[in-house]
Amino acid sequence: MKLNITVLPGDGIGPEVISQAVKTLNAIALEFDHQFSYKYADVGAVAIDNTGSPLPDETLALCKSSDAVLMGAIGDPKYDQASVRPEQGLLKLRKDLGLFANVRPVQAFDELLDLSPLKKDIIKGVDISIFRELTGGIYFGEKKTTEDGRYSSDLCEYSNTEIERIAHLAFKTARLRGKKVTLIDKANVLETSRLWRKTVTELAKSYPDVTLDFLYVDNAAMQMILNPKQFDVILTENMFGDIISDEASVIGGSIGLLPSASVGEKHALFEPIHGSFPQAKGKGIANPIATILSVALMMEHFGLFDEAELIKDAVVKSLKLGIVTPDLGKAQDNITTEKVGDFIADFISHPTDSNHNFSNIHLGQSTII
Repeated sequence: MKLNITVLPGDGIGPEVISQAVKTLNAIALEFDHQFSYKYADVGAVAIDNTGSPLPDETLALCKSSDAVLMGAIGDPKYDQASVRPEQGLLKLRKDLGLFANVRPVQAFDELLDLSPLKKDIIKGVDISIFRELTGGIYFGEKKTTEDGRYSSDLCEYSNTEIERIAHLAFKTARLRGKKVTLIDKANVLETSRLWRKTVTELAKSYPDVTLDFLYVDNAAMQMILNPKQFDVILTENMFGDIISDEASVIGGSIGLLPSASVGEKHALFEPIHGSFPQAKGKGIANPIATILSVALMMEHFGLFDEAELIKDAVVKSLKLGIVTPDLGKAQDNITTEKVGDFIADFISHPTDSNHNFSNIHLGQSTII
């Protein structure tokens, strides 16, 4: 397969984790005889620095002309109070590419159960797929602040069409998993949530083999900690999904493990859910696994399931051997962001020789040239 991929390293640790993801893609291309070509562009704070815009027209045009977009992270504290902020570039990118569905898998790896603040018996076996609506809701609604700065408002809006298109994806996915969808809303208070519940309830009639459940978002946040194994596919609106999926990161022990795919009718973007973590920039301690698992999601998106499984196998092997960054608490001495990427790429090429490769990498003698 030939894929033209736009790469947006972004800010902070973004370039460091992206380089390991590209390394993984190159290993997959070599092993399975694919052709992946890359074009790089700026987005976020680095784009503001270089052009004054968080999403330059050239970057957007490149993303629209590619088969897929691979992104690192966006954000820089120096722009937190500015009128032009890095995050505006990400929101515009999602909107202009029509990326209405954000899919975030949450899995408890057996090798990392000790790292979670939750008890083993609570999280062992957790496997959740979160479907977050991405281009509507309060993040995109009309925003107002009075001239005196003493009053502000953010409008939350949804149409039934926006709800239906992501709900169909969630139900189709549930059919391939545990056949259960949980809609998270606040229908006891919000009109938009009542529309979500009404629309999804009607749509569910087309999927009689899938069970539909409902939880208010405050209860869902509690249940995510008390009994996360009750969830199979979670469906929810933009802001609730943003919060719930970040909360779910504690199940795996690190937000550095969670990948995501943002898809629309024509375009798809793959990125880790973590932020730019500027404090770790250049230190070689950033966890690249979420970005590498985002590559696995990219492979699945294009029907390359064997490729995706091999990437996942490589990640699991790295976890078992402790070839991980310090955030996972099991890191061996001298294991950096780059060496984690080296091991995973090398495993893809030599899956039966991983213990030997581990010895090389542990000694600082990477087998990848």
